[in-house]
Amino acid sequence: MRLFFAGLSIITGLATATVSVPVKADPAPDIGNWQSVLEQARGQTVHWHAWGGEPRINDYIAWAGAQVEERYGVTVKQVKLSDTSDAVAKVLSEKTAGVNDGGAVDMIWINGENFAAMKRNDLLFGPWVEETPNFDYVDVKGKPTVINDFTVPTQGLEAPWGMAQVSFYYDTARLDDVPKSAQGLLEWLVKHPGRFTYPQPPNYMGSTFLKQILTELVTDPKVLQQPADEADAKKVLAPLWGYLDDLQPLLWRDGQAYPQNGASLRTMMADNEIDIAFSFSSGEVSSAIEAMELPDTVRSYVFDKGTLGNTNFVAIPYNASAKAGAVVLADFLMSPEAQLRKQDPQYWGADTVLAMDKLSADMQKAFANLDLGIASLAPADRGTVLGEPHPSWMELVETEWQKRYGVVQ
Repeated sequence: MRLFFAGLSIITGLATATVSVPVKADPAPDIGNWQSVLEQARGQTVHWHAWGGEPRINDYIAWAGAQVEERYGVTVKQVKLSDTSDAVAKVLSEKTAGVNDGGAVDMIWINGENFAAMKRNDLLFGPWVEETPNFDYVDVKGKPTVINDFTVPTQGLEAPWGMAQVSFYYDTARLDDVPKSAQGLLEWLVKHPGRFTYPQPPNYMGSTFLKQILTELVTDPKVLQQPADEADAKKVLAPLWGYLDDLQPLLWRDGQAYPQNGASLRTMMADNEIDIAFSFSSGEVSSAIEAMELPDTVRSYVFDKGTLGNTNFVAIPYNASAKAGAVVLADFLMSPEAQLRKQDPQYWGADTVLAMDKLSADMQKAFANLDLGIASLAPADRGTVLGEPHPSWMELVETEWQKRYGVVQ
C-alpha cells in the first residue's frame, strides 16, 4: 500500500520534532559498481520507516529483512508509522538543524504528496534506482506509474515495489446488487443509510475515497493531472463538496465518526456494521478470507468507469546513515522472488511491478501458477485504471475536508 498524507506545507509539529544525534555515516555508495555497494552495505543497519497498520504487511517486511540479513549481512529494523508524514517531518527537522549526514531515517515507504514534498525540498538521495540490478525487470513500458508518482516524475529517486488499484468488496450472502459509480453509491445509501463509510482523511484510504469520487465527478479529469494552482480549484472541487454534503448524513453513524483505517473497514464488514467497503487491492480481501477475518462469501468489484491505481515506492533520505544498505534492501524488494511472495495472497496479495516477459521461464510459470484467491479480480476484470491526481489536489481536498466534515477522534 502505498502512503501519501501531506506535503511539507501541511506537516505539523516540526517545531517540536525530535532531532536525532547524528552518527558517522559511510560515503554515498557508487551504484554503478554493484559489488562495492554490497561490500559497503554489509554490517549496516537500515531503519526502514514504513506504515505499520497491517499485520500481514509487517510480516512481509520482517521476511524481507531476514532475507537481506542472511544474504547480504544487512540488518533491517522497521520503524512502524501511523502517518508517513512523520518520517518526512523527521528528515526535514534534521535538515533544519544541520544534520546533513547520519540521519535517523534510512528508507521510507512513500508516494504521492510525501514524495513530491521531499523531492521539492531536496530531501532525497539519488538518482540511484535505475542502476540497481533488479530494476531491469520492472515493467516501465506497461506500467508507466513505476516512474511517475502521482504525475511527478520519480527521476531515479524512489524504487517501485508494488502496484495498487482500488476495488470495492461486499458479502454476496447479504447483497445481490451493488452500486458501481459514485452516483450509484449515493442512491444506494439513500435506501440503505449507515451501511457504508470511509476512514477519516488524512488516512490514505479515506483520502483515496475522496480522490476516487472527485475523479469521477470532475468535468474534465485531465485538469487533475496538473498542479491545482494552474486551475480554478474552487470550481473544480465544487462537485465533490456537493456530493459529500449529500453523502455524509447517510454514512455509518450519520457521518459523525469514522473508522481508523482499511483494517477497521474489514472488521466492520465482518461484524455486519457495513455492507460495502473498499481496499487498494482485491488480493487484500482474499488474504483476509484466508486468515478467516472475512467470510468466504465476500467478493471484490470495481466501478464501471474505473478505479484509481498507483505504484508505491521506497525512497532514501539525502542524509541517511545506511545508504548502501537501503539500496540493497530496495533492490531485493524489486527481485522476482520478493515480488512473487508479495503477490501471493497468503502473504500480502499486492500486484507486481515486474514485466513477465523479462523474467525467466521458471519465474513466469511461478507467477502464472499463483492462486490469487477467491475474492481477487483477474487483471481482465479490473476495468479502467484511473490516474492519480497531482499531489497538490489532495493537499487542498484534505485541508478543506477537515474544515467541513472532520471530527475529533
